[in-house]
Amino acid sequence: MLPQEQINLYIADQPEWQRRMLVRVRQLIHSVDETVEEHWRWNSPHFDHDGIMIGLHGFKSFVSVWFHKGALLKDTHKVFDKPEKDEDKGIRKIKLEEGDVINEKAILDLVKQAVKVNQSGAKLTDAKPDRKALVVPEELEAVLKHDKEAWEQWEKFSYSHKKEYVEWITDAKKEETRKRRIAQALEKIREGVCKEDKHKV
Repeated sequence: MLPQEQINLYIADQPEWQRRMLVRVRQLIHSVDETVEEHWRWNSPHFDHDGIMIGLHGFKSFVSVWFHKGALLKDTHKVFDKPEKDEDKGIRKIKLEEGDVINEKAILDLVKQAVKVNQSGAKLTDAKPDRKALVVPEELEAVLKHDKEAWEQWEKFSYSHKKEYVEWITDAKKEETRKRRIAQALEKIREGVCKEDKHKV
């Protein structure tokens, strides 16, 4: 049996609400690139383009749309579920429950990205780990926001440059050292000087 026929039978065998979702997601995937190939893999529909790309599966209470190299995609619409332990290597999933409205714009965007990722030959090992949100000390943020020029320079700094200043200040064991470092940081930041460019105190 051809993959397309197996997929047709699989979709037809699902509850009505899942059928509608599966059909629509299938249409969206093909609308991005007509050269996407359908495959029957692991007892569920799959869509390949220069390698494995997307899978669909209907579970009892939801439909799962999984992206094999999801960790390499930018989820700008925040539709991916929080990765489970077995997904740390790269798979990312969208879970659609009964009554949910499909975010078609998000799926189209992710499919386009997935095609480009596969065409580029990128591997899951290329995925960068999520960076922890940078917690800027309240005292530093207060003095920076009080100084327009310093704040504008701070906003231009990269994450890593900001982190260097934050760690330098939070590493101070004494309150007076902390205050001194904040004052020095303010002067250097106003000049647009990165922490690595300054002398340690």
